Formats: sequence, C-alpha cells, structure tokens
Amino acid sequence: MHPGRLAMTARLCEELGLFALPRVVVVEPREADDDELAGVHTRDYIAEVRRVSEDPAFPAPERGLGTEDDPAFAGMHEASARIAGGSLDAADAILAGRAQHAVNFAGGMHHAAADRASGFCIYNDAALAIRRLLDGGLSRVVYIDTDAHHGDGTQSIFWNDPRVLTISLHESGLTLFPGTGFAHEIGGPDALGSAVNVALPARTGDAGWLRAFHAIVPPLVEAFEPEAIVSQHGCDSHALDPLTNLRTSVDAQREAALTISRLAARHCDDRWLATGGGGYDVVRVVPRAWTHLVGIAAGHPVPLRTKTPGAWRDYVADAYPERLAPGETPPETMGDDADIWWRSWEVGFNPNDAVDRAVMATRKEVFPLHGLDPWFD
Repeated sequence: MHPGRLAMTARLCEELGLFALPRVVVVEPREADDDELAGVHTRDYIAEVRRVSEDPAFPAPERGLGTEDDPAFAGMHEASARIAGGSLDAADAILAGRAQHAVNFAGGMHHAAADRASGFCIYNDAALAIRRLLDGGLSRVVYIDTDAHHGDGTQSIFWNDPRVLTISLHESGLTLFPGTGFAHEIGGPDALGSAVNVALPARTGDAGWLRAFHAIVPPLVEAFEPEAIVSQHGCDSHALDPLTNLRTSVDAQREAALTISRLAARHCDDRWLATGGGGYDVVRVVPRAWTHLVGIAAGHPVPLRTKTPGAWRDYVADAYPERLAPGETPPETMGDDADIWWRSWEVGFNPNDAVDRAVMATRKEVFPLHGLDPWFD
C-alpha cells in the first residue's frame, strides 16, 4: 500500500495527457466527517480509529487496529477519512449530474467492515459511496469487485440490503485471504441473491478470468437493472503481484474495465464510480492498470501498445529507486502484450475445468434468484 503507487499513477495519467482532457476535472479530496463515516461504520469504531490515530502506542487489535495488516500510525484517521471523502465527493458529483463517471484510484478499501479494520483497510469508501448514492435517491446499485481478494467488508455491510447487488470475482478463500467469498454466500434472508461470489482457483490466468467475468457479471447486471455501478479495480490479480496467484495481465484488467464502462452506459444512464484497491507490484502493474481505468472513464482509452512517456520512467527511477530491482527499469509500454482471448460461456461448460466448475457453482446459487437459467442466460 505504499503511497508512491498513487503518485506514480497520477504522474502517468498526467504525462499521457488524461488529466488535461476537456471533460476531465481533477478534484482535491476532503476528509469525510464522522457523520458521513457513520453511514456505514459504527460510532464506536470511528471513535476508536480517532483514538488510535492520536496515540498509536495504544492500539486496538480487537478492532483490527494495530495489527500486522493495519498497523497503528499517527494520522491514520485523517488519511483514511480523506480516501473516504474522495469517494463520497465522486458519488455527489454523479448524483448532481456534474459527472457521468468518477474515479478515486486511492479508494477501494473493501475489507473494512462496519466495526473493524481489516486487510489494509480502515474506512470502506466504496460502501460509503454506495450508501450516498442510495441516500441521494437511487434505488438499486451494483457493486463489481475484481480485486484478487474477496470484497468481504462491502458484502457484509450490504448483506441484507436488496437494493445493492455485490459481485466479487476473486481467488478462492481456500488459497488466499480473507478465506471467504464462496458461491453459497448469497445474501441475508431479506436479500437472497444480492451477494454473488466467484471463487476462482489459483493460476486461473487471463482466459479463465475473463470467461468467468463475462459468464457472471453482464447477465446479472442486466437482470438487476441498476441505476449506478460502483466498481473496485484492485489490480493484484496480476501475474507479477507478490501476494496473489491468479496470474492475469494489465491487458485483461483493462478489458474488464471496458466491459464495466459499457454496462454502465447500457443499463444505468452511464452512472459509474470506479475505485482502485489492492495492487502490490507498485511500479510494473499499479500505475498502468489504474491509468487505463482513468482513460476508459474519461472516454479516452489508452491503447495497449502506447509507449510510457520517458519523463514518467525517469520520474519513477529517480523518485523510487528502492522499488526497482538492480538493473530493472520501469515498463516501457502500457500493456503486457498478452493474449486475452477468452471462450464465451455460450459455447459450453466443461465439468473437468476448475474455472468452469467455479462459475457454475455461482450460477446455480444465484441465477435462479434473478430469473436466470444457470445453464443458459
């Protein structure tokens, strides 16, 4: 979670001219106040975050504060509240019609629960944005999470809310933190089918990952008829990521973002709020993946064969030499030159394929609850 990954992303967006596009506005985020944070978090938890932030020597591990994943540090509340404020401002801009699309690539803190920090996440900005959209008059929101880790915090916050459909495509909890997100997790008693989980096997790769994404996400979005999409674009599914095992490419992650953009245009009057998330190869993966996200949201997708600007490569090498291995240089192109061909679900289901079994497990659990056939869309 090194903050340099955000600086490198912003600099790459700037060097490629994305921030200067006529329809793009860059807004400095503010800190969300306690009343706003209480939209999804308990007052006791917010007070505890504030206390630990002021005195990190006395953590609260029972709240997830001061653990290996969420170490206590001075200013923790302010930094986390600023991330939350960015996503809340994005939601407000969409509600007011000032923006069709909004991106907060510092956000996507999807492990934070209502009363506990987890997995590097203190305040769940994505959930706060969803709540703001609902409070602002929208009746249905789809949340799409493509992080390699299960979006457990966001799922738990909306577990029994039929207005929110949470879809998480992630590495199976059998091999990766947080150990949740299996197909049978489908929502609370008043919202059955509102939680959708695709638990993919390790080493799935681009073809399987995109096959699973397209077999699950578009039909459910169409059936749910949302009024906005909030998406989390953790790029830690990449083959170079040191914490995960899904082995996708920047090219595949870009393809998923393009599809989400099209779904927003087709199903919810083009209202789309995108966040970042996980991503731990902070030089080779994160800046390119989230710059593609910004370009797509801005209506100016960056071609995969685009050269990364020399000024950006110099900046990374000068500012973050410790993030490069001896003799390593920052990536020279915006893509991985990967083959992202994927086999459509409509051509058939292979019960001997672990990815297909994961997809079918999810479809069997939730598709009938949305009036869909688990075998055919």
